[in-house]
Amino acid sequence: MANEVHDHFIEVAGVRLYWAEMGRASTAPPIVLLHGLNNSCLSWSQVAPVLATDRRVLMLDLPGHGRSERPNVGYELDWYARIVAQWIEALGIEKVDVVGHSFGGGVAQMLLLECPERIRRLVLVAAGGLGKRVGWSLRLASLPHVVEHLGQPFMALGTRLALRDARHALTPEDIAALSKLNSQAGSARAFARSVRDVIDWRGQTRNFLHRVGEVKRLPPILVLWGDRDGLIPIAHGRAFADFMKGALFQTFEGCGHYLHNEQPEAFARMVREFLDDPAVPQELALPLTTGPARSSSDEPPPDDRQTRSKLQTSLGSMLRRWQMLAMRSRGQE
Repeated sequence: MANEVHDHFIEVAGVRLYWAEMGRASTAPPIVLLHGLNNSCLSWSQVAPVLATDRRVLMLDLPGHGRSERPNVGYELDWYARIVAQWIEALGIEKVDVVGHSFGGGVAQMLLLECPERIRRLVLVAAGGLGKRVGWSLRLASLPHVVEHLGQPFMALGTRLALRDARHALTPEDIAALSKLNSQAGSARAFARSVRDVIDWRGQTRNFLHRVGEVKRLPPILVLWGDRDGLIPIAHGRAFADFMKGALFQTFEGCGHYLHNEQPEAFARMVREFLDDPAVPQELALPLTTGPARSSSDEPPPDDRQTRSKLQTSLGSMLRRWQMLAMRSRGQE
């Protein structure tokens, strides 16, 4: 049955990985779904059954997330991509379609460097790594030592707060389950180190367009974004699609960062149409340059110690408020 979920574990490069799988093998390539930071395969619970009606759908918990292991490593973006590429190889899959949301979209981009021959088509959903600007919450989380060493007791509460914009689209059971997963030891370390590799207090530090010249092959690409995304600006997606000639771009009106949760039926339909469209070319032309110049709207805030100090103070205040809220919550139980 397409709606049956099967749990799987495997060890890849010394890391125990978990993924949930739906659907059955068919002539269509399997779909790999990659979630964002501080999330898990639960992120795809509403769209996976629709995608799995005629193919395998594999929902991986990235290392340091969900039910996968939380090793004491650096959690660099390139490391994530190597782990995912080796996982796909270990499963014996020749070709996959990849859908990546937010940080998972950044990992998906790096797969074009790690295993371009395996990626048939790519869907980037409000993806990181395409511009400088990013929400203040992630800039705060990038400050050294604070979240990694002090944040673990607040990971469950932080998860609920981070999902507040998508709360109407997620079941209370999914939010509770994800909050419990993120309360596991090592979650704050994995989150903090993952953030610090791609973000600092000024914004995002990695841009795929700076490395696009290293890509040997570009698959067809669909970019999806909510026009009310307050975490990563929709302008990043538009600029990327304009630069990558042949890439498709679609706006989800009224949606924030979690558009696949807010409009799951429309999202799944659009993804299926892209993946199944025989008119889509097998490859995109490789760009001749390394990316467009940064727009004025994407300028980082002033680079000074005072701004960084304010961020550190704000994060400390936020953690204290979370602690008070957690104490009150326990007192009411």
